[in-house]
Amino acid sequence: MRTDAGLPPDDADASGGQDEAAATPPGGVTATGDVTGTPDPETPEGRRLLRRVIAASAIGNATEWYDYGVFAATATYIGDAFFPGDLSTLSTMLTFAISFVLRPIGGMVWGPIGDRIGRKAVLAATILLMSAATFLIAFIPSHATIGVAAPILLVLLRVIQGFSTGGEYGGAATFMAEYSPDRHRGKYGSFLEFGTLGGFVMGAAVVLICQTAMSEAAMGDWGWRIPFLIAAPLGLVGWYLRSKMSDTPVFTEAESSESTEMEGSAWQRMVDLVRDYRGPIFTMFGMVIALNVVQYTLLTYQPTYLENKIGMSEDSTTLLILIGELVMMAVIPFIGRWSDSTGRKPMWWASLISLFVLAIPMYWLMGQGFGWALLGFAVLGLLYLPQLATISATFPAMFPTHVRYAGFALSYNVATAAFGGTAPFINDAAISGTGWDLFPALYMMIACVVGMVAVYFLRETAGCSIRGTGIPGEEPEPVGAR
Repeated sequence: MRTDAGLPPDDADASGGQDEAAATPPGGVTATGDVTGTPDPETPEGRRLLRRVIAASAIGNATEWYDYGVFAATATYIGDAFFPGDLSTLSTMLTFAISFVLRPIGGMVWGPIGDRIGRKAVLAATILLMSAATFLIAFIPSHATIGVAAPILLVLLRVIQGFSTGGEYGGAATFMAEYSPDRHRGKYGSFLEFGTLGGFVMGAAVVLICQTAMSEAAMGDWGWRIPFLIAAPLGLVGWYLRSKMSDTPVFTEAESSESTEMEGSAWQRMVDLVRDYRGPIFTMFGMVIALNVVQYTLLTYQPTYLENKIGMSEDSTTLLILIGELVMMAVIPFIGRWSDSTGRKPMWWASLISLFVLAIPMYWLMGQGFGWALLGFAVLGLLYLPQLATISATFPAMFPTHVRYAGFALSYNVATAAFGGTAPFINDAAISGTGWDLFPALYMMIACVVGMVAVYFLRETAGCSIRGTGIPGEEPEPVGAR
């Protein structure tokens, strides 16, 4: 898919309203004085650089979510292998939630380091840790072989994966946002979430291929391990792409400036963040509650829900999720581009309100058969896209450069650990306890209300520069005015 047709060059004006004349030197990037700026999509060199940035950012995200996609699609097999008994499914969902415990700690460690030494080094380290932990799950002996040590090893690897993810996602979104031209941050940033859905799709597709190619007995015995092995080559490719990239123009510019905000240790960055930017932290926290309750209910818990609560076969469930996510992948770049002209807030409002209204009707529809389940899942997935597509454009722009990585990582991961990673467990426990199969829809509706309150306080930053050490958009400018 071409991402460069008809785009005007980016105007690189400084954060806080300080406009400087931008030239376009050889290499396809805009520049201010001696400082390299963002890639210019009007030039072949700029387009090539943007494609490399997209690939380097998205493949790490795809690796992260490939793990979640595989874990979701093989949850039944994992439960049988590591948690035999009546509470197999619930234990598997709890293991999924436990992996999020260290995400906030990972964010607090990796985020300030990324603000201190740069985005590139942290992203290269986290993708290796993340893919290695996923890869090793394939080699854990079952409960029947080593007893209680089996689930302990599984939890340990999930915790390592969570710790590395705590630095991965915020860094990848920041990296993508700081390389994107200001006027097209939504368009290019949406490809990070294209990688998210790509990881889910790849995970579901690999599991479906394995289910088709082997018997149910073989799949339950050893076949479920095969998809986890693919994490290793994915991680190595991502590490290679990231290691070949330069750090972002926005970070490089800020680091070369004489700003006092860029001085100090990684710990001081965290102190500055918590002391000076509590407003953006809480606003993002509320938005992420809505974002991730929907995401982990709809994309992670859904296979288990369709199999155990509705009685759909494993093959049909995997196929349904795969088709729905492919539809979402096809649409997400257009939603991101639309947000550049419409603004981020209208997109979020439309998504949250429509999900609130249609969650229960669509979940009821899913219980009426495969075709209706596919329609219900696709409708909810498409209504969710205005949130998902604009993550990289919205959240990094809520913080200034010197605390951007840490601000994103802290806000996102604390909310995700508390409300996103626990969503499958809460949904499963509530359905088991009440017998009400529509509980996931109610949980999504409650989260959407929290998100609406947070979006009310969100500052519109579509088209604003995210350069410098001031909060982007402090002096509002009309969408599309640049």
